[in-house]
Amino acid sequence: MKGIETKFYVKKAQRHDKDAFTELMQLYMKDMYRTAIAILMNEENAADALQDTILTCWEKLDTLKKPEFFKTWMTRILINHCYDIIRSNTVYENIESYEEPSKYDEYNLELKEAYASIDEQYRLPLELYYSQGFKMREIAEMLSLPLNTIKTRISRGRKKLEEYYRNC
Repeated sequence: MKGIETKFYVKKAQRHDKDAFTELMQLYMKDMYRTAIAILMNEENAADALQDTILTCWEKLDTLKKPEFFKTWMTRILINHCYDIIRSNTVYENIESYEEPSKYDEYNLELKEAYASIDEQYRLPLELYYSQGFKMREIAEMLSLPLNTIKTRISRGRKKLEEYYRNC
């Protein structure tokens, strides 16, 4: 159902329909948030990345050639903005310095802590594969990495999460 809705809203949004674009963003907001948190592990930075992504998507929507690939296109933009934020914030915070989640934060705190225990190179592919349902080939294209590298990172990430939960 999301695919049909996405195509409909993308085509309307490409004709500068602001309401359609808003619906489109609301359709994927939770997925975008989870991806940003998986990379940045910080609420404020994730919010900044989301705002930048929404603005970029609105400004560049006419460059999207195939509406059915909107989510992949948008996720790639989000990932780029997250990496820009990491580059601008040279200090990487540890888990103790995070604020308590807001009452609107539906993200699983236990999973967030588990993700914090593994390196970002494993965290992002795991999030994209398991939580958002991207195929490994799509993840490889988004991250500009070979398919086998993505398979390896997902496998190693699973093992690291398993170790984390065994040690809890």
